[in-house]
Amino acid sequence: MERTRVSSGTEWESAVGYSRAVRAGDEIHVSGTTATDDDGDVVAPNDPGAQTRRALANVEAALAERDASLSDVVRTRLFVTDIDDWEAVGRAHAEAFGDVRPATSMVQVERLIDPRLVVEVEATATAPRDDYRRD
Repeated sequence: MERTRVSSGTEWESAVGYSRAVRAGDEIHVSGTTATDDDGDVVAPNDPGAQTRRALANVEAALAERDASLSDVVRTRLFVTDIDDWEAVGRAHAEAFGDVRPATSMVQVERLIDPRLVVEVEATATAPRDDYRRD
């Protein structure tokens, strides 16, 4: 099976041994994604709604590199540092996906890699191989 990767360009990918996203066949798996900008700086510290929107925008950008979009997402996983933020996180998720409504989970975790981060998002999309460019 052919595999293609998407890189965020951060130093952490090679240090930790991961990719921002991997396409394997018709599936695209996007790694845990946080609310960071192009320089790796945290966006909207401690704001769960804004961080969810930014993390999903980062997911969307990774999918676009493999010619997919949020409408191709079939599964998300939301990791939050405070489950009481579920409404703000859920609203941002609903705004991004609308009628797509992927299967999802939201779980509370003790902490994320930076204490200012309160949300991390993983996603899985399916997009037929004929719909993406070959590198």
